[in-house]
Amino acid sequence: MSVKGKFITFEGSEGCGKSTQSKMLAQYLKRKGSRVLFVREPGGTKICEQIRKILLDPKNAHMSPVTEMLLYMASRAQIVKEMIEPALLAGKIVISDRFLDSTIAYQGYGLGMDINLIKTVGESVTCGIKPNLTIFLDLAVKKGLRHRESGKDRIENRSISFHQRVRNGYLKLAKKEPKRIKVVRVQKDKSLTQEKIREVIDKYVI
Repeated sequence: MSVKGKFITFEGSEGCGKSTQSKMLAQYLKRKGSRVLFVREPGGTKICEQIRKILLDPKNAHMSPVTEMLLYMASRAQIVKEMIEPALLAGKIVISDRFLDSTIAYQGYGLGMDINLIKTVGESVTCGIKPNLTIFLDLAVKKGLRHRESGKDRIENRSISFHQRVRNGYLKLAKKEPKRIKVVRVQKDKSLTQEKIREVIDKYVI
């Protein structure tokens, strides 16, 4: 699909500050005069938020990997059609807190699902829309999980080894697609992390 806008996604393991940094970037680009749509996954629409509650509820610990993957894909299909695709066609910059790479990292590398299957389903639900640029915020797993000590959701409650597989999966993806996926090391000062992100954005997208 041919679109006029730019699509930027943020990826990262738990506690890396991804949501904060993606929102900071959205505000930065708006101040520069860009038309920006910020979305998050899963969530962002009425239907997607309902799916998010099911996915993250600690009571649903028995959910199968296939069910989990398909629920994430269902949320993605809805937000692409309802928000992302129209915004890109209108020439806006869309910033998404997570996208298809999350499913590959979490359900593929993390839970051991067939990555080619995930990619095939993903291509269908995203209508062929792919990020122009992906920022992967890299932080050691134990440091990230320390930021989430209270109120952990179903995904955050998983083992250290699961989260390590997720991080390693992201790094493998970045190695395979270095032009699209840029690895940004998380700094103690969030403003320093944001500076690194803006350097990447100004160079590759804007």
